[in-house]
Amino acid sequence: MIFSISFVAQDKNVKDKYVDDRTYWTNLLYKIAAPVLSNMSKGELKKNMQVEVSPTWDGRNKDVTYMECFGRLMSGLAPWLSLPDDNTAEGKQRKQLREWALKSYAQAVDPDSPDYLLWGNEGQPLVDAAYIAGSFLRAPEQLWEPLDDLTKERYIKEFQQLRRIDPPYTNWLLFSAMIETFLMEAGAQYDMYRIHSAIRKIEEWYVGDGWYSDGEHFSFDYYNSYVIQPMYVQVLQVLVDRKILLRDKSLEDIQKNLDNAKKRMQRYGIILERFISPEGTFPLFGRSMTYRLGVFQPLALLSWKGLLPEELPDGQVRSALTATMKCIFSNEGNFNEGGFLQLGFAGHQPHLADWYTNNGSMYITSEVFLPLGLPANHPFWTSPSQGWTAKKAWKGNSFPKDHAVKY
Repeated sequence: MIFSISFVAQDKNVKDKYVDDRTYWTNLLYKIAAPVLSNMSKGELKKNMQVEVSPTWDGRNKDVTYMECFGRLMSGLAPWLSLPDDNTAEGKQRKQLREWALKSYAQAVDPDSPDYLLWGNEGQPLVDAAYIAGSFLRAPEQLWEPLDDLTKERYIKEFQQLRRIDPPYTNWLLFSAMIETFLMEAGAQYDMYRIHSAIRKIEEWYVGDGWYSDGEHFSFDYYNSYVIQPMYVQVLQVLVDRKILLRDKSLEDIQKNLDNAKKRMQRYGIILERFISPEGTFPLFGRSMTYRLGVFQPLALLSWKGLLPEELPDGQVRSALTATMKCIFSNEGNFNEGGFLQLGFAGHQPHLADWYTNNGSMYITSEVFLPLGLPANHPFWTSPSQGWTAKKAWKGNSFPKDHAVKY
């Protein structure tokens, strides 16, 4: 088996050593996830997580932090936890995280638990309930089915009561759609209108060359990565898999929407990969830059689902994403003394946080780890390392030309 060798930069928890790319990824994800899940599994997340909010915080209940932290973490972690147990070091990490996660899911909806999440009062729970629903959709056999009946009933009730929130005509429509799509998968009562309205608006907001507008007016930011492209494809995929018809769309129409959405994500993935500099840095623009590597969720999702376009070989994408991880996480200050993520981009930079941001929001960075849902013997992990597009270009090597697409 071929493994690319990577250098892990020194921090207070890791000694300098050479490890393969997959081990670097699994160790980093375990470091991010363990403080959250080890505490929450015991009902002690609120007790022990040091909450940090933006200097321009809008005054909402700070308890939204815990739901953001748990939901976003589990969305990115779910594919890795879907792999079967084994006796490797990675397998032991994965098994431990899964055991903690199942207990944490129960804590999240138990009104008697100290870690019962903030499902009511605020509008923010709609957002992060969608990420929790996404984690169930990504690993149903490992994360939803093992839950006891009472816990499942509690999730269905909490998801359904979020219909009290009227989402604005932005990416928020997809949060409602994701929740209703999960309810459909769970065999519970669901609201097709919330799914259908999201699909209609997202299609209207496609502006071309792989980009969607986030609402009526286009903003040059990474919300195509954080929300729009991954959630839109996930909703459409469930509709196609279950052969669900919409009022004004046949199954063939929905399949066409899905095919186009995947092609657009592939184009967007090509753009994201070209953003990565020879050193592993990438452009900083738009709001929510503290979401760190959540920027690359579509590229990670394409890798996990075997949908990378021909221009992006497995080894090239793996090498590029690994380089971005090292550029960010080799810096001091990403974690606080309790091991929780702090506000910032490449270190502790609280001034970068937007008014709606807390350190629970930071856990959307886990979305970059979706390819860990592929087994260690998959070509994504065994293919030799390759230079990515910018690295090839700036060394004078051959690289593909780039052209806009029209679907």
